[in-house]
Amino acid sequence: MRQPAPTQQTLYDERFIAPMRKELTDLGFQEMRTAEEVDAQFKDAPGTMMVVVNSMCGCAAGRARPGIALAMRHPVRPGILRTVFAGQDREATERARSYFVGQPSSSPSVGLFKDGKLVWMMHRYQIEGRDAPEISQELVAAFETHCR
Repeated sequence: MRQPAPTQQTLYDERFIAPMRKELTDLGFQEMRTAEEVDAQFKDAPGTMMVVVNSMCGCAAGRARPGIALAMRHPVRPGILRTVFAGQDREATERARSYFVGQPSSSPSVGLFKDGKLVWMMHRYQIEGRDAPEISQELVAAFETHCR
């Protein structure tokens, strides 16, 4: 498990965050822990990339990550899977959010990019109050629209 850069301030003990990170990395998501890693991913981003702004909150744990896991079973999906962790990897999260052009900060959230441009987004308010299958259905619909 990679630790944050020594100068990077974090909100949570990494021992609590590690299982939440693992839920996405086990699905094939690659973490972006620094602003430089985020920029490198967006520099040459052909095709479709899904970026998840992960979070420690209950709606991430009980709704977003389970919904994403269900959606990842669908045969049509983004070719590139990336994630940042809000409140923990602050510089990476801020930089990732800078690519969500015209969208307010939201965590958890999911952005779908095509050739480096944001084409679809799911905000926290679209996650709260919905169950994992509903979230999965919306993600799958976005995959069908943007990942073919």
